Amino acid sequence: MSTPDPDGLLAEQLLRFTRRVHRIQKRHLLQRDLGITPAQSRLLRTLAHYSTPPRMADLAERLEVVPRAVTTLVDGLEASGKVRRAPDPTNRRVIRIELTDDGRSTLGELRDARRSAAEEILAPLTEEQRKVLGGLLDTLIDGTPLGEQRC
Repeated sequence: MSTPDPDGLLAEQLLRFTRRVHRIQKRHLLQRDLGITPAQSRLLRTLAHYSTPPRMADLAERLEVVPRAVTTLVDGLEASGKVRRAPDPTNRRVIRIELTDDGRSTLGELRDARRSAAEEILAPLTEEQRKVLGGLLDTLIDGTPLGEQRC
């Protein structure tokens, strides 16, 4: 007779939860009819964190994907008018990726979609349970034991 594997069960729960989160966020994106994929959404959100327009290689590194994947995402977003390729003012061989006004507007819609998806996901939890979950998630994200986290 084998003993139960609590970490194995927890790992399975985490995987099932992340799949559920992904499904719900995807549904909320589709309901808003933004015409972008979750991967394009992630690229737009990442792009918004740069103070100056990044190169494709910068985006690939930040997203932890191969540069070819970024090219495909940018092609789609550029075709829909959410980003544009612009020459670097100091090196004409370098192309930068800029958000357009439509891209910035879409980011606001994305924030709203993510917020409504989070509300749906967290609905069964009390306020206290949400605080506990937030602390646990911070611990898992940072890899720092709960008592040692910075405020």
